[in-house]
Amino acid sequence: MTSRIPRDSRLRLVRPRPLAAAPQAMNQRRPRRPAPRPPEGTPARSELAGMARSGLAGAARVARWADSALGPGRGSATADGKATLSDATADHAARELGLPVAKVRADWDTARLAGLVEVHGDTARPGWRLRAWNRDDSAVLRGWVALFDAWSLAHPEPAGQEPGAVAEVVSAMPQVLSFLQLSAGPVPVAQLLDLLEQRVTELRTERCEVPYGPRLEPGTPGAEPDPAPANDTALAPLLEWALHALAAVGALTCGDGQATLTPLGSWAVWVKLEQICVAAQSPAGNIEQSAEGMLRGCGRLRPNAARAEYRAWLAARPVGSAVAELLGAARGEDALLRGLAFEALRVVGAPAEPDVRGVLDEPTLRPYALLWLAEHDGADPEDAHEVLTRPEATWLWVDTAAAVADHGEAPLLVRHLESAVQATVPALLDEVRAVGHPRTVQVLVALAAAHPDPALAKAVRRAAFQVHTGGS
Repeated sequence: MTSRIPRDSRLRLVRPRPLAAAPQAMNQRRPRRPAPRPPEGTPARSELAGMARSGLAGAARVARWADSALGPGRGSATADGKATLSDATADHAARELGLPVAKVRADWDTARLAGLVEVHGDTARPGWRLRAWNRDDSAVLRGWVALFDAWSLAHPEPAGQEPGAVAEVVSAMPQVLSFLQLSAGPVPVAQLLDLLEQRVTELRTERCEVPYGPRLEPGTPGAEPDPAPANDTALAPLLEWALHALAAVGALTCGDGQATLTPLGSWAVWVKLEQICVAAQSPAGNIEQSAEGMLRGCGRLRPNAARAEYRAWLAARPVGSAVAELLGAARGEDALLRGLAFEALRVVGAPAEPDVRGVLDEPTLRPYALLWLAEHDGADPEDAHEVLTRPEATWLWVDTAAAVADHGEAPLLVRHLESAVQATVPALLDEVRAVGHPRTVQVLVALAAAHPDPALAKAVRRAAFQVHTGGS
């Protein structure tokens, strides 16, 4: 009589299912919303793409030069591992392209922000948008919108400005742009300054904490002062910077004390307003949620619907703060939110790359960050897992199993067993014990309870007990 404990039971290697598909929303159906039409007078997408190609011609030229002149065995983009061109490389490009060095550097920065070129260490690689530049209007428009989203990075604020005030202006500019879009024509800068002052005052009021206990009347000694209104004199130079930065990326024009959105700028603002409206109509109302609340709401949606929610949530926030908030949610204890946060970061794309690289030293986020970077570099999602070491892949398997155990159903957890990189159950259990994931015991107990094979369930329970007691 032989033991039923599977000493050499082969596991079929399959790619894990996206976490957004895991929860109990399999029967959920959302009514299809008719495709929205842009405002009357908006140019056709082909015309908008032509405008974007024209505005990004210099960036595309530098990106193509980098594609041919830089790379392994040919040259380095940087000397310090950062995205800024080294002096030698900038001089080299200026000579070959017949441009001033300052112009080369500006076009290089634009190409990075638009996703036409990507820098990894000291190596430059062409972005996928550059490959599709002449044949795919959607790729071109996405590249331009990525630059539009990063306008404050493309043209940093003047020296000497208070960082807090700069952040407030960046946060307030979407409302200013919405007003310009709805006005459908020139708007006096003085009127925009009034609007900016109102919005900044609202932001400061929203941040004001309500004190605990009785509150003294204003004017009483010891009473907290009311939030001070925004100072339009201090905001005026920042508004001027913001308008000229947006003009530099092609979103608007400034002159004679007035500002007007370009057709590209008007279209981009309309797209973002439309995304916000879609989110506002969703059952969860995710647009007003924190990153954690939004991700929990998206956990009940199918992948395509979740991506639409991510786009709308991101459209309502500055890119930098949104990325930071998503990574903050990923650091929490809920593994499902960790996976969904990186799905949302995939929607962000290139602007999130520095922050994602910045978490590679965090063991909890490293496997997710490595997969994100591999796909960002152009790896097929089916093959991206090859960048992980065996322990990293095992840690990710446990983390994903924890998400399924917390939010999925028993059959899904059993199917997750098939996605392990180990060839046998005993090998998987040995390596799961070795990686030291904090949820190992709970995952193994849940898997043992869910698996229909009594012998395998017994082996998994024994492994859980050994981890719990520290035995071998």
